[in-house]
Amino acid sequence: MGNLLENAAKFAPDDHAPIEVRVRRGEITVADRGPGITAADAPRVFDRFYRADTARAVPGSGLGLAIVRDVAEAHGGTVFAGTWTGGGAAVGFTVDGSRLVGRDG
Repeated sequence: MGNLLENAAKFAPDDHAPIEVRVRRGEITVADRGPGITAADAPRVFDRFYRADTARAVPGSGLGLAIVRDVAEAHGGTVFAGTWTGGGAAVGFTVDGSRLVGRDG
């Protein structure tokens, strides 16, 4: 979660740009109004050390989203990245439903 929020803040166009966090049963999405993720880059953004052309001007090593993928997969989940309606990126992960705590438990 921290890596997703850090990336959203890093790519936001300014300090007042919205960052949206959506939590649904077993799914977390963090969206920002930055430059977005191209369709060509989307399949690779979770690869270790991968830096899209739009990301090369900002600090980072290219490991944050790879860590997100590893943690999600360790919990039976998946990762996803794409565009946010209106511009920007929407990036997140799922976890297997068996990892969720029920209301009574």
